[in-house]
Amino acid sequence: MSRIDANEIKRLVLERMPDAEVSVRAYAGDDHFEMSVTSRAFAGLSRVAQHQMVYAALGEHMKEAIHALRLKTMVKK
Repeated sequence: MSRIDANEIKRLVLERMPDAEVSVRAYAGDDHFEMSVTSRAFAGLSRVAQHQMVYAALGEHMKEAIHALRLKTMVKK
């Protein structure tokens, strides 16, 4: 199984959403993460759509390296 760390997760999200404020930390091992993302790109989107944007940024890592992700998204003002 491939590994990913908090810094790489943050980099992947910022690559897709350069204006984002991203905070990531690992918990309960090296495949459980807690993340907060604030971005203007979320404006007008449902919470589900916001989360889907983050999942898309993480791509294949969501299938392998990330077992659990606590995700909080907010619209940047």
